[in-house]
Amino acid sequence: MDNMLVFFVSFLLFSSVYAKYECPLDSICGNNRFDIRFPFGLQGPQNLQHCTYPGFNLKCNSQGRGLINLPGAGDFYVRDIDYLTQEIQLYDPSNCLPKRLIDFQIPSSSVFKAVSYRNYTFLTCSTALVRSQFSVIGCMSNSTISTLATSSMSLANQMKRLYNCSVKNILSLPVSWTPEVVSTDLNNDLVLTWDAPNCKDCESKRGLCGFKNATTGEIQCFDAPATGGTDRIKIFRIVALALVIPAITCSMSVAFYICYEQRRESRQGSGALPTTTAGGAAVVPHEAETTMGLDDSTIESYTKVVLGESRRVPGRNHLTCSICLADYHPKETVRCIPECEHCFHAECIDEWLKINGTCPVCRNNPSPVHVNFL
Repeated sequence: MDNMLVFFVSFLLFSSVYAKYECPLDSICGNNRFDIRFPFGLQGPQNLQHCTYPGFNLKCNSQGRGLINLPGAGDFYVRDIDYLTQEIQLYDPSNCLPKRLIDFQIPSSSVFKAVSYRNYTFLTCSTALVRSQFSVIGCMSNSTISTLATSSMSLANQMKRLYNCSVKNILSLPVSWTPEVVSTDLNNDLVLTWDAPNCKDCESKRGLCGFKNATTGEIQCFDAPATGGTDRIKIFRIVALALVIPAITCSMSVAFYICYEQRRESRQGSGALPTTTAGGAAVVPHEAETTMGLDDSTIESYTKVVLGESRRVPGRNHLTCSICLADYHPKETVRCIPECEHCFHAECIDEWLKINGTCPVCRNNPSPVHVNFL
């Protein structure tokens, strides 16, 4: 009852703060770390047309991943959106971005553009000669022929002369990383930017950017600090905390009391007596503690990946292991939990899963059918 009251009061306060802004503050798609708000919007029957800028439609697939279609380039997963710098970070659903970049073209009519372009030379070489010395593009290589890319023309000429490599093509690719002087696997994320709508000033003021109304294309910054929006938000937070903390404390106290009374009545109703020793001292029986974990065969069945020079971890993971908090390094082995796709150092997650059968990040049980009690 207390929680319902807090929710109702908070909803009224929240509505009054943003009464002038008719669109949802943000949309949620799975466990993505980025917000989905203007100029972006999720496709669906509940989507308001005037809340999404043309060309900024996103889709949320069945795995809870944000997806965007770039005309002339196809579908890409969205890893992050920076509304202040107006940049969107994309990666290939098939985990082979270099192959996509070879045919990548952004039409002039697109709302997005590359941060910058750089010329890259693609070479094909003997795998036996180059794999141990250079970064190769794994998804475009096999056991006999490896594909490499470099922005250094002198290195390309050297590889033709010393390793008998052949030039496949020279392309200008959209990039956002620093120049390369050696070979690269080109598997970093694709970063694009947009100029319109320009909401940078509104974002810097922590305002809400959007269409002024549903009939015009004019952009307006709602609840910017100049209109007193920040002060109202602070008041809302203070009032909400003043209501939520006492309500939570009261609810927990009531729950503990009810639980205690139920257990006491259950013991009295069952007529159970404490076990006594020969000396007459009462010994209260207690339940044996159990620890839930996964067996070795289940743990070993999870995918292991050896990181390349880019240190890119599959899925929506960061460059840091969430268990030991250490950064990933090339040639290190990571293991990924299949159900939620969270990855960690193999040695870290192996020890974790032996004593705890849940993912350290999302707490989901990775494989209930294989859980045993240790």
